[in-house]
Amino acid sequence: MTAALDGTEPLATADPERAAPPVTAEPEGTEPSEWQRRITGEWVGRPSLFAADGTWLGFEDIRRSSVFDNGATTYVMDGALTGGGPMAGQFKLGAPFAFGVVDSDRNRVYTGPDFHGTGQPYGSFVDAHYYGPGWQVDLNTWNQVLPDGRTQAYSSVLHQGPAVVGVFNGVYTRDPERVAELLESETRCGAVPYILPTKEAGTYSGTCELWGADQKPCGTVGVSIALEPIDLLRTRRHVTWTGALEREYTAEVRRDGFRSFYEGPGAWGNALAYGRACYPSLHFTDVWKLKGREFMIDAEPGMGAGATMAVAYELFDGNVLSAVVHGVLAWSPS
Repeated sequence: MTAALDGTEPLATADPERAAPPVTAEPEGTEPSEWQRRITGEWVGRPSLFAADGTWLGFEDIRRSSVFDNGATTYVMDGALTGGGPMAGQFKLGAPFAFGVVDSDRNRVYTGPDFHGTGQPYGSFVDAHYYGPGWQVDLNTWNQVLPDGRTQAYSSVLHQGPAVVGVFNGVYTRDPERVAELLESETRCGAVPYILPTKEAGTYSGTCELWGADQKPCGTVGVSIALEPIDLLRTRRHVTWTGALEREYTAEVRRDGFRSFYEGPGAWGNALAYGRACYPSLHFTDVWKLKGREFMIDAEPGMGAGATMAVAYELFDGNVLSAVVHGVLAWSPS
């Protein structure tokens, strides 16, 4: 399906069941959902904890898995917080997490006792909103399984009411042979801030999946982010989407520490980076807007930028979710 994201036509037809609240979860079946099969096994990571302003605070060593057995799914998570600053007491617990899940590719319902809420899969990406009584925060978790099937780009934005109080994010693996390497890399790179090349023109590009708000696949989108550096703090971005979704815009982006500002003419908004992950909120010059995450997977300490960016974008027609785009982009200098 080809759609012009220009406000003249809907991107995807909403599923009537999804559009008519309340949405109920299907009962679990005898076979695991597609998403459950994607995340089988034990995932190991060392995500970083950041304060609301982007300041790095520490690590959370995590081993997590969700087990489907006789039609029931249980999610378990064991970890240990290192550091944490003023949040250490809030995120240090005396026991591992465990909670039930109503397994579904429509609405995964988290039934407690340690987390309550729902998650919606869009292919290899899930957007989950839930509450953790032990941490006393509302979480918005984005978990993206990368094309290799063994790596996840993970983030949880932690809220108290509407206010962000912190963020966890990092890279996970379920390949036992990669665990030691990944943990060493996350320790070295977890605090590295998201910064794009500042003196070299080039393009991050790749093919992404397009999913409708009804959680049905709509084809693929070629995503290109061409960078034209102006100085060390300002870059002109030329963004092009082609294929099942069409859009092209240019915006001058100014960076101020962890913050970025999109100052037109084709998109207006801002972004905040928590380590290697940057979260833009953009308004186009028509009815459409975007909320996303750009995760620089391979950013290293030093005066440079990474070459592999995992992106996830949620697209809104006015205030209504219309589509989700996600995939991996690779850097090519001009």
